Amino acid sequence: MATVLIVAPVFALIAAGYASVLFRFVSETAHKGISEFAFSIAIPALLFRTIVVSEFPDVSPWRMWGAYYGALALTWIAALILSALLRARREDREDGVVFAIGSVYGNIVMLGIPLVLSALGNEAAGPMALILSVNTPLLWLCGILQMELVSRKRTGSALSVIRPVLTDLSRNPLMLAIGFGVVWRFTGLGLNPVVDRTIELLAQAGSPAALIALGINLFRFEVKGEMTSVVVMSALKLLAMPAVAYALATLLGLPPVVTGVVVLFAAMRPARTRISSRFSISGW
Repeated sequence: MATVLIVAPVFALIAAGYASVLFRFVSETAHKGISEFAFSIAIPALLFRTIVVSEFPDVSPWRMWGAYYGALALTWIAALILSALLRARREDREDGVVFAIGSVYGNIVMLGIPLVLSALGNEAAGPMALILSVNTPLLWLCGILQMELVSRKRTGSALSVIRPVLTDLSRNPLMLAIGFGVVWRFTGLGLNPVVDRTIELLAQAGSPAALIALGINLFRFEVKGEMTSVVVMSALKLLAMPAVAYALATLLGLPPVVTGVVVLFAAMRPARTRISSRFSISGW
């Protein structure tokens, strides 16, 4: 029953977003504006306030990163191997990178944050912020470097390959919120009660808005491509990665709340990935 009380409201909001389009209360394109608000304003406010006011667990970040990103690395390697087997007769190795990214990159912002906070409470905010601070930069850099390697299109220095990614990250609202939050926390100034309450109200809108936008977006969702690859990718992301994350978290002796954050984030559904001439991830 406790699990139902945690999960049901999250998926009820997703269903509400879907129903709002189905019954034409909003247009199919409404998710764009709602997503932009959640991604660019409300969730950054949540992350900023989380970092400034939250108590972080007395556990080494390296152990937590080791559990989550260790599981990510092992799943990535397994995905590359399975992709090679599924595409044994093809010469296009770039598909393998897309397959690997899709197997490890989950929707940990739009879906993960609301679910983690609902399941584990505010005590999970600190570990959650620590994982988010590393996740996107690490995956973007690994993805673009591997794409350049397999496509053999490297025509310039490593800096010329990485610079566009760093530029994108410097403009990313989530990265900016995390960076400013860390700086402000180190000043020790805290937050003025009026400012704190204002940011808190804004942050409270982030999770519901993200879930509603997700539901609206699902109205036009279609599964395209090779079903075998889709099934294998989903199994790696939804089953293998959280199982490995739990094993590593247990091996590293992480506290229950931190273990919960690591496993829930690892179990988030795959986010949409897009790799073209320049690697990017389009789906938080």
